[in-house]
Amino acid sequence: MKPSEIKQLPAARSLLYADGLKREELDKPAIAIVNSFNEITPGHIHLRELGEEAKKGVRKAGGTPFEFHTIAICDGIAMGHQGMKYSLPSRETIADSIEEMVAGHGVFEGIVFIAACDKNLPGHLKAAARLNLPSIFVTGGPMMPGDYKGRKLGVKDSFEAKAQHEKGKISNEEYEEIVCSSCPGAGSCAGLYTANSMACVTEALGLSTAMCATTHAVHKEKKQQAFNAGKKILDLVKQGLKARDLMTKESFENAFRVDMAIGASTNTVLHIPDIAGEAGVDIDLKKINNWSSETPNLVKLNPASSNFMIDLHNAGGIPAVMAELKKKDLIHDLPTVDGEMFARLEKAELKDKEIIRPAKNPFSETGGISILYGNLAMEGSVLKESALSDDFPRVFEGEARVFNSEEQATEHIEGPELSKGQVLIIRYEGKIGGPGMREMLYPTASISGLGMDKEIALLTDGRFSGATKGLSIGHVEPEAARGGAIGVVENGDRIRIDLDKKTIDLVVDEAELKKRLSSFKPELKELPNGVLKSYRNRFL
Repeated sequence: MKPSEIKQLPAARSLLYADGLKREELDKPAIAIVNSFNEITPGHIHLRELGEEAKKGVRKAGGTPFEFHTIAICDGIAMGHQGMKYSLPSRETIADSIEEMVAGHGVFEGIVFIAACDKNLPGHLKAAARLNLPSIFVTGGPMMPGDYKGRKLGVKDSFEAKAQHEKGKISNEEYEEIVCSSCPGAGSCAGLYTANSMACVTEALGLSTAMCATTHAVHKEKKQQAFNAGKKILDLVKQGLKARDLMTKESFENAFRVDMAIGASTNTVLHIPDIAGEAGVDIDLKKINNWSSETPNLVKLNPASSNFMIDLHNAGGIPAVMAELKKKDLIHDLPTVDGEMFARLEKAELKDKEIIRPAKNPFSETGGISILYGNLAMEGSVLKESALSDDFPRVFEGEARVFNSEEQATEHIEGPELSKGQVLIIRYEGKIGGPGMREMLYPTASISGLGMDKEIALLTDGRFSGATKGLSIGHVEPEAARGGAIGVVENGDRIRIDLDKKTIDLVVDEAELKKRLSSFKPELKELPNGVLKSYRNRFL
């Protein structure tokens, strides 16, 4: 049934009157304001105000807004303990709950999505693709960087400080000051980590307005963006421009091009194909390497440098990045929520050529993410290559040290046996084995904090944070719990990683590898009934 027909059903109309609506309000287009405000996640603590502004915009344009909230887990708070296993499953909970609320009531003609943070924004994007209504996104905006003795800080610095403190490299007072200074207020963590990477992807898809991804949570312009989105959604309803009209094969290519150009989080490789799949677009992981080989890396932000999202914003934001890619004919001209993409880019201004390099003078001629294959990752693995130093060796071979959990690996890193040339294997942390595919910033940040990120590699069937740098390779498939070769690596084995060939291999005789795999029996953790068990069962 059409929303207008549903609103004429007597019970529905009666219950909508019970909400306090007037008759004339029921005759206007009903707009869902999907808001992920909560009081524990810093990226979301300010979203209540954005919701109010969006509702004002809807009313101003002649619609009737209805706000409801979704959950959002803060990965930084969840990280380092069992709570992190719930983060990726929450993406599905968020998408499912939005679908249920919108499709279940059936009265909505358009949606304003107000989202932020690592799994929350992808969950909203998946729901938008499923529901296929006129949709516009207001991303919550980055957090301002912290300050410690004149040095800009992000949440990664507090992770690194832990390892430095454990090794006696900084005092207890310095440690506490860094922890207290890293995150100064509302917004998604200040560097180009997963949350801000996905906000940039959303803008590149054309689902949010120009400059939305980099406008910070504390900027007054963020409220104006929410108000404008509330007004704009009525235009999209009148045009009949729906989410999947914007979420096309070409727009996802645009998104990946931007992803490569800015050196975004490896988790975009987890989220973008899944979101695309909801929109009926299939993305082959092998295609990502092709796009990367053609797309210059124009931006290096924390963790790859000491620059933060505020620097990208001040340099011209995503429009300036896309305008440079356009010069190399790497961007498609497509519709967006506020007109055609190329018309948007005509207004772009590159204000700082050190933060956003011109296309003719990139940091590198290839993009920021690589997909690696080999006998250790027959179905692929993911590396944020832009987070490697320029002098990092193109071939790295080292001795495996094997751990069956993040906690075991962290204990090793903080202990006396960590040494140069080791390849740390963290397994049974995938979607099935974890379950939940934990994001692991404590091990990577500890290595970085100790200044050993050029001398040690990490390999996991789990995930690494967007704040990770160094030779950290995640998303290894098949994972150990599926019988993947990562499950049969032994302490002392040699691991060879070739960045030019994009390969990662266990250096053993083929017959030996087959022998190990033939006798390998993965063990799954016993789980009580609940979210994690249900999530694992999706992949069994």
